[in-house]
Amino acid sequence: MESDSFVREYLLLGLGFDRLEEGFVDAYTGDPALRRQVENAPKPDPRDLARTAANLRAELPSAGLSEERTRFLDVHLRALECSGRKFAGDDVGFVDEVDAYFDVRIERGDEEQYREAHRKMDAVLPGPGPLAERIRVHRAKDAIPADRLQECVDAFSSALRDLVRQHYALPDSEVVEYEVVGDKPWSGFNYYLGDYRSKVAINSDLEQHMANLPRLIAHESYPGHHTEHCRKEAGLVGAGQLEQTLFVVNTPQCLMAEGLADLALESIVGSDWGLWAQEIYADLGLRFDGEQAQRLSGASGQLLGVRQDAAMMLHDEGRSHDDVAAFLQRWSLSTPERARQSLRFLSSPLWRAYTSTYVEGYRLLGGWLAEVPVGAERSERFRRLLDEPLVPSVLRAGEGYLTAGG
Repeated sequence: MESDSFVREYLLLGLGFDRLEEGFVDAYTGDPALRRQVENAPKPDPRDLARTAANLRAELPSAGLSEERTRFLDVHLRALECSGRKFAGDDVGFVDEVDAYFDVRIERGDEEQYREAHRKMDAVLPGPGPLAERIRVHRAKDAIPADRLQECVDAFSSALRDLVRQHYALPDSEVVEYEVVGDKPWSGFNYYLGDYRSKVAINSDLEQHMANLPRLIAHESYPGHHTEHCRKEAGLVGAGQLEQTLFVVNTPQCLMAEGLADLALESIVGSDWGLWAQEIYADLGLRFDGEQAQRLSGASGQLLGVRQDAAMMLHDEGRSHDDVAAFLQRWSLSTPERARQSLRFLSSPLWRAYTSTYVEGYRLLGGWLAEVPVGAERSERFRRLLDEPLVPSVLRAGEGYLTAGG
């Protein structure tokens, strides 16, 4: 099979999954005729999709594609084969499912590390009463008034966009529109529409906090998801790598994208992001303790694995929802409402494994970035994450390749 035909079959395969579960295709910016072809065809059998993925993977070495494209497509076809099996009702263990989807092997975290995080957070927020209650009071004070949310979003989006443009070129026509929505299992979501346009939805069901908003905007827009989509569309897609017009959930693309996005704020602003945000809030007439936010964020970062542990308890160990909610409340110091919101995400058939993209993506990409000094070398590595079709196994192996056609 020639390379163009092979990629076309890959795109049709990925689009077919959206007929089984709407939302499986996170973004598609390619030939609309292919989407129409899939939409007008009978609903596919998931076992047929799994077989197609396996057959394409077997044919991949002879497709005449470059090494980077072959490696990218190989792990994505593996992920899609697993998705087809799951949709067909096969019993796949949760750890194996995550491995197949995201090219990473997971294990339970160390609760002693979580205790250490609590001790550090206690030092940042000293006082009488349980730490969880002090966190609740702190978060209440840190909440953004609902009538000020839009102007805060606009201010951080503009400031981050200016910073990104100083370091990484963006098309003049790129734009992000923000909307407030409800009844969603996430706090924010980027809908990439193609042609360098994104719509970012912010969940009104979850109170938005001053300490988190800069990170949310960086994650979804600048230099996170929107920036990555724009630069890959301009670079990889422009160079003929049409497999990059498709972005589907439960694939290594997601782990790479979420890891990049979770590292976006520090990557573009630096470790003093809180002091930077403090100045922007001051211009808006809002009081924000940036130094305290930085210290609290650094301490709570050791709780990163709690959500993944909760997913493993639920799906690998068969623990009850009540047990998992109690675990989340204990270690993440969350309210019962927020724990149940997290549990809703972990229980979703489409999103149940997705938590690992944040946990393992942050660890893997953060470790890879930290191998080089802050400054030009670190910025160059972040650029590669934005621009190249890297996959987890490449970073783990300490390998790399520069973008090329083929």
